Amino acid sequence: MGFEKFLFYVFAAITVFAAGMVVTRRNSVHAVLYLVLAFVSSAALWLLIEAEFLGIVLVLVYVGAVMVLFLFVVMMLDVEIAALQAQFIKHLPVGLVIAGLMLFNLFLVLGPSNFGLDVIAKPAGQPAGYSNTSVLGQELYTIYVYQFEIAAVILLVAIVAAIRLTLRRRPDTKYIDPAEQVKVKKGPDRVRLVSMSAEQTPRPPLAAAPTSGDKEMAQ
Repeated sequence: MGFEKFLFYVFAAITVFAAGMVVTRRNSVHAVLYLVLAFVSSAALWLLIEAEFLGIVLVLVYVGAVMVLFLFVVMMLDVEIAALQAQFIKHLPVGLVIAGLMLFNLFLVLGPSNFGLDVIAKPAGQPAGYSNTSVLGQELYTIYVYQFEIAAVILLVAIVAAIRLTLRRRPDTKYIDPAEQVKVKKGPDRVRLVSMSAEQTPRPPLAAAPTSGDKEMAQ
């Protein structure tokens, strides 16, 4: 077994272990930290297959930005651990069935024969000036451009839905109706000018100048 294959099994085992700890930890902060570990080990797997751009993006975007945001949100939220455990045990059978179906689909889809890897040999090296980032961009924006745009729309809908659900759970949040904002027109609906007279405040009396008698008494 070569050194590259050994590294693959090591990082794959770390990824599977970290993913399992994410869904089994009772502490939400620990689950987020294990998710960071899963992302880092996944980035190492990307580097092993010479996809440096995807590995660097996974570390910078998810570990450096998204996971830090998740960690702050989880630490600020008051999560009821008892309620989460009750729901976890209640829906455990359904979750096991869904997990089994997902594993079955993975075994059917992920295989060397499905991707032609059993008959295609790995090239000895890439030509000079080769950039996997450039090749990835050409593939995404030419062959898979519609799939890429559909994924972007789905992510946008997920962001809007998450914001909407978060605002709905907070009764003290001020709600702004977009329809009412559109109806606002130029004039008294937007700006109202109010004329107010300045209040006259009395001036304090001026202090009297000291006389010669006062100066003699002070001496």
